[in-house]
Amino acid sequence: MNRMLKTVCAAALATVALGGLAAADYPERPVEFVVPWPPGDLEDVLTRMIAEDFQEAYGVPAAVVNRPGGGGGPFPGAISVATAPADGYTIGSFIIAIPTVGPNLGIPELSPDPFEPVGIFLTYPFVIAASADAPYSTMEELAAHAQDNDVTLGHFGAPLVPTRVTMALAASQGFSFASDAAFDALDCNTLASGDADVINTTLQLILPCLDSVTVLASIGAERISLTPDAPTVAELDPSLNVALWNGLFVHRDTPQEVRDRIAEVAQATVMSERAQALAAETGALVYWQDAAAATAQIEADIETLGTISGMLD
Repeated sequence: MNRMLKTVCAAALATVALGGLAAADYPERPVEFVVPWPPGDLEDVLTRMIAEDFQEAYGVPAAVVNRPGGGGGPFPGAISVATAPADGYTIGSFIIAIPTVGPNLGIPELSPDPFEPVGIFLTYPFVIAASADAPYSTMEELAAHAQDNDVTLGHFGAPLVPTRVTMALAASQGFSFASDAAFDALDCNTLASGDADVINTTLQLILPCLDSVTVLASIGAERISLTPDAPTVAELDPSLNVALWNGLFVHRDTPQEVRDRIAEVAQATVMSERAQALAAETGALVYWQDAAAATAQIEADIETLGTISGMLD
């Protein structure tokens, strides 16, 4: 256990000894961290680190439960958190789309937004990619190719932020995809099999075949360190400047003492050496943005996504 985590554990024990019953009683039974995607991507890896440290800090079982949506995006997983008791024993590890898009989809469990952030801890290295042997290597070349050829886009779900950004970028470049399809995983096999011509996915999922893939653009405010030659979407169209992040969320009725305990461990984990080493290896940004800053981030993202909706709807 690193020094920061030891400090967190000591603080947690002091809270149990000196605090009120609500804080002292939590946690006293197993805790679930719900990741609404299949295992293996960055949010899953980092959430597993947080769960391991949570178990060590508080002495109760803590596990990640993967609840992918079968092509329906992360929303079935989010519903499972929304309908669980607001007691901190079911914690969501959610992407930007849950609080910004979810309340607008007509899903009763998600509208109005039932969640509040504990904190944001990850900005994905998210990319728009194609096979290296595709007849285009830039978004401009893709736009020219799409004028006379059908191009299929693979994505994680039509309403999700990366999909909307990718389609808005296509519109600003003067073309549209001939078809699109949702996948639970978008990796090297998706391109190799020809299931999609272009995919928007996290860099983590295509790292094993990065030499045989062309990254056309990255989604975020800064270029990704592992693909420095690929421009950001914001460079190609400044109105599409949005970052793709992941954070921990609880039901809005969850007690503050419980949120504080979750945040103590999560912050220590993501700032640990092993989490920062993962960031360096993958090109991700791993950090801790507290609840107040995360709330402000969500409000700004909702405004940006309104601009994107105006381009597409």
